[in-house]
Amino acid sequence: MTVARHAARALGRHAAFAAPANPARARALAHVFPTRCSASWSALAAPSRAAGPSRPAPAAIADALRLAASTPRASSVVSAAAVRAPQLALQLGPAARRALMSTAVSGAPPAAASSSSSSSRVLLRALPHRDHHPLVAGPDVARWRVGVWLGGGVAWVFSMVVLGGVTRLTRSGLSMTDWRFEWESPPLTDGDWSREFDKYRASPEFRKTNSKMTVAEYKRIYWMEYAHRMWGRGLGVYFAVPLAYFCHKGYVRPALLMRLGGFFAAGAAQAGVGWWMVRSGLDDALIVGGEHAAPRVSPYRLATHLTGAFAIYAAMFWTTLDVWFPNPSPDFSKSSATLRAAVSTRAKALAALVGATALSGAYVAGLDAGRAYNTFPLMGGRIVPEEYWDPAFFPTEERSGDHPGRALANVGDRVRLGARNFFENTAAVQFDHRVLAMSTLAATTATWLTTRNNARLPLPARHAAAATAAVAALQAGLGVAALLHHVPASLGAAHQANALVLFSCVLGLVHALRGPRRAPKGLLAGSKGGAV
Repeated sequence: MTVARHAARALGRHAAFAAPANPARARALAHVFPTRCSASWSALAAPSRAAGPSRPAPAAIADALRLAASTPRASSVVSAAAVRAPQLALQLGPAARRALMSTAVSGAPPAAASSSSSSSRVLLRALPHRDHHPLVAGPDVARWRVGVWLGGGVAWVFSMVVLGGVTRLTRSGLSMTDWRFEWESPPLTDGDWSREFDKYRASPEFRKTNSKMTVAEYKRIYWMEYAHRMWGRGLGVYFAVPLAYFCHKGYVRPALLMRLGGFFAAGAAQAGVGWWMVRSGLDDALIVGGEHAAPRVSPYRLATHLTGAFAIYAAMFWTTLDVWFPNPSPDFSKSSATLRAAVSTRAKALAALVGATALSGAYVAGLDAGRAYNTFPLMGGRIVPEEYWDPAFFPTEERSGDHPGRALANVGDRVRLGARNFFENTAAVQFDHRVLAMSTLAATTATWLTTRNNARLPLPARHAAAATAAVAALQAGLGVAALLHHVPASLGAAHQANALVLFSCVLGLVHALRGPRRAPKGLLAGSKGGAV
């Protein structure tokens, strides 16, 4: 209500100022305009109540706007209203936009028609096009339903990533030695469990590290892996059933349907990549370090699986934001637009840095590097560990699988590893992750400090920058705590979950800084002819 009255009074003052030759008309405009328009503007400022009986008729809106546009400086009236009350302008509905276009062009005197048309076109391009949502068709309730559904899917994927991390940290990922794309029935009888346990006893993990495991102990790790797989299949059902309903109701536009189809394809591929990753820990020839090393999945395949999960999550999270917030706040000055573009570029670079840090964390997990050098900030008493280029970490032979073979004892053979030192050397992998993590903390803090008090940036962007810096500090603390305590499952899972929270914050920052969407052509088609 306060914003509405402010906008109405601003329009009245500027309308009065625009007609100094007629003092009586100026006083009437200054007095009548706020009273006459207050109810209309108030209703427009609350679109959630627009369907109720308080919504003003389009004719009343048009009459109020025509009163402003009938002055010799109609364009100044319209522009001043938009600048003085941008949040109110953002809530204009379709009827108000059509009224604004028609009255600004046809209601103004001929001398002002040209400038009025130009001002109106600029304003309309900045306004949200509620009747032209790029992803969802239908009433506001359709956007609400689709948005809640997508938000639930984002939360589901988040839980999938966390559950996958717990599965890895509890060393449950190699408990199931086969895989089927369709439904997998769990063992229920003693005979079923005996057959499954016999399969596991033939695996490298049982022979080398779990040779004394009992059936009861095996059940615990089996159910963890089984839950992870079934939770992924449940996500597919969660998407398919509501999507069929929304398509039947006509809520889903082609642009959104294409994105959802991509999510389905990526989810199916992610399941295959997960099995491809698990297989690398079930074959002696593919285990890092050769047949005498402790069985673990390939760090390369683990990084691929985690990257796919982050990519699916990021795409779904971004789409959910697009559904809930399809129209960014407009820039009413050139300096604001320039500043937004500059900060947006930095935010995108920050998002890439956060992603790179998370990817390096996958290699730390794949090599169990977090259980070495359990001091901070030094590693082995040095900033850069002596073993960063230690030839003892270099392989000696190439195999048919993904990874090199046994460690070598010859300094001259180090060139055979090359760039793989950064992915297979425990010291190098952990040091690189530390450097990237500290760089992320510094970059997020700097972004927050340079944006927190800048009123020319959208408020959601400033909030997102503050959240990003706070979560980055928490992430650094969780990482150090996990390292000092030799990565217990609780801290390791919290560290991985918070990495996804940090990624969400920086994606929200980038989304809040995106530029205004262009108005649909049909909305501006009447600007040349004087009517819409």
